[in-house]
Amino acid sequence: MKIVTAEQMRDIDRKAADMGISTADLMENAGRAVAEAIRDFVDYIAGKRVLVLAGSGNNGGDALVAARYLHEWGADVNVFLLTDRSSEDKNLELLKQYAIPVIQLEHGPEFLKLKELLSNAEIVIDGILGTGRARPLEGDFKEVLSRVNQEKLKRPELIIVAVDIPTGLNADTGAVDHSCPLADLTVTLGLPKPGLYNFPGADHAGKIVIADIGIPKELSRPIQTELITEEWARSALPARPKSANKGTFGRILVVAGSENYIGAAYLACMGAARVGAGIVTLSIARSLQPTLATKLTEIVYAPLPESEKGALSEKASSAILRILPYCKVMLMGCGIGQHVRTKDFVKSVITGLPQKPPLLVLDADALNILPEITDWWKKLPGATILTPHPGEMARLTGNTIEEVQANRLDICRRAAMDWGKVVVLKGAFTVIAEPRGHARISSAANAGLATAGTGDVLAGAIAGLAGQGIPLFDAATLGVYLHATAADIAYSEIGDAGMLASDLLPLLPRVIRGLKIYSGR
Repeated sequence: MKIVTAEQMRDIDRKAADMGISTADLMENAGRAVAEAIRDFVDYIAGKRVLVLAGSGNNGGDALVAARYLHEWGADVNVFLLTDRSSEDKNLELLKQYAIPVIQLEHGPEFLKLKELLSNAEIVIDGILGTGRARPLEGDFKEVLSRVNQEKLKRPELIIVAVDIPTGLNADTGAVDHSCPLADLTVTLGLPKPGLYNFPGADHAGKIVIADIGIPKELSRPIQTELITEEWARSALPARPKSANKGTFGRILVVAGSENYIGAAYLACMGAARVGAGIVTLSIARSLQPTLATKLTEIVYAPLPESEKGALSEKASSAILRILPYCKVMLMGCGIGQHVRTKDFVKSVITGLPQKPPLLVLDADALNILPEITDWWKKLPGATILTPHPGEMARLTGNTIEEVQANRLDICRRAAMDWGKVVVLKGAFTVIAEPRGHARISSAANAGLATAGTGDVLAGAIAGLAGQGIPLFDAATLGVYLHATAADIAYSEIGDAGMLASDLLPLLPRVIRGLKIYSGR
């Protein structure tokens, strides 16, 4: 499913109009979709007290249509207009025909009436401003939303529903105005907007429902940003032919672990194995191999020489380079540490790669070492996936962490294009981008993943999928989806506090199996 900026959505609306799809038709579809989403959210709408806050634009028109449907379904609806609407407004006229109370905001007793309606409401619909507003909220808009926010603080059970986006949320970036309401439900219209999948906007969106309002799919086909869906993940699963052998599903070399981070090697190797990799080989400092051997019984070992206990020596690079021709993918970096000799090892491997190297996945400490290599992106093959968290991305790009987090989509896309690599910017609503400008956004944000080792599992899963022959962009995206979905299962079973990275490992094949059962594969 495509994700569109505010300008892209306006362009799609214009093209729909050129095809004969009227604004009135889209508004009718949008309003009904909002009403249906509210009905589903509360289970039983009859008798619910609903206050509709409407502005003068299309967003307000959508809200008026929703008010009519909710009234027809038995809700007790009041409409509060913050601005004048055209005297020829068909939807406003219909409300009058249905005898739905409509109050026009003026100064004085209307604010008292708003206070009364707010205190009595069970549901408030925010149809004040849509995607066209990015300026700070002022005047009546600010005053009304401040009152809504105060009422929500007094009565947390009050349900706030945003039409398309909460008023005051930047549809493109997720930045929010101080008066932006904290919606419980956002019914985004036609196609989702990126600001709903970036903080702080995501905190104000609540549950997101994407409503089909009748826009032809071909109008969004050129858009280069997508939301990762279950349907897409199902289509991207690598084939598992019955005639296969272990070599069919890829030989993965994992270069990971150090004395302080032995567990990273375990998690990365098992991440690859649990998504179906055929053979996983672990290269780790020789003295640490016996410790891992008791836990990783299905893994092949290629121990490496060390400069001191647990730290790889520069000489280890020649051993790795000898192994590479026999591997389809090399994952390097999980927990290898920042010892000076280990840094020399990483630099030596990267600068000494053969003319036909395997696919590369670089994570964690390998990423932190890259900036010490002049023009590092030119030394790496195009078939490389980089998996930075926001701190690592900041070091790689020269931005601050705050800048990265405020512009996750744009920074990740630009980095992928500049470096010529697939880039996975981890975190809530992970972004994956590739060199031609296409990007995908995960809809998942799970606090349970904020614990040590989950990134190692993800890196291993991505490497394991890449080894099974699917394109790198798809392997990275599918790895993110499987990882996030496994985390959601863990959350549903044990909660987010105390979730461990190792809890995800047995859930990865469960997620894959679920996708296959649904598709009949």
